[in-house]
Amino acid sequence: MPDQSGQVYGLTILSPIIEDDRLDICHSMELRWYLGHLARDHKSPFARISSTYLARLVVMDDVVYVGAPACEEHLKSRYLVFETNFDGDLDTYLTRMANETPEFVEEVWKHCVGYPGLSDVNAFVAYMKKCRIPTTFFFADVNDRTVETTLKALQTQAAIEHFIQKHQGKDPAEIQREFGALIHTLAHAPLPEAGGDESNRTPQEDRVHD
Repeated sequence: MPDQSGQVYGLTILSPIIEDDRLDICHSMELRWYLGHLARDHKSPFARISSTYLARLVVMDDVVYVGAPACEEHLKSRYLVFETNFDGDLDTYLTRMANETPEFVEEVWKHCVGYPGLSDVNAFVAYMKKCRIPTTFFFADVNDRTVETTLKALQTQAAIEHFIQKHQGKDPAEIQREFGALIHTLAHAPLPEAGGDESNRTPQEDRVHD
């Protein structure tokens, strides 16, 4: 499928934003304010959806034509652009969004035309799929590993780099002994917290003991 690279799914959704001149604060402005105050670390709503590699939400006012000869084009409305890469299939991911981050979904998509709410999850999934733009090509850093496996690999890589820097010039017997201790620590280390600085910490900084 063009939307998938291995087990990584690339999703782009464009949802038209409601236009209502009777409001003191327009929907696009409220949406911008909400998105601007969303947490971007381990408290992000997408950190709760463990299969998410990355996600981005943008309010698009209009498009700019780039080319020659120049011509003027405009969108019929503002759009909410939602892009994400995740493990697995589309229906499962959208269902998890509705079930695991309902407050977030409601606060964002209530500003969009045709949003059916979350009382019927299947209706929400159908709505999001209706707004989907097929992904014909996207770059996936990994295409056959889960988010959890990738986080663990990054944790191991950081720990090895730290170990090498710390043990330059030391006695070989000491290096061998401490490397064995590192392997033991890595085997028992908890998974780094999604979206947080924990993914950049080494097990030496948060050592796990039996």
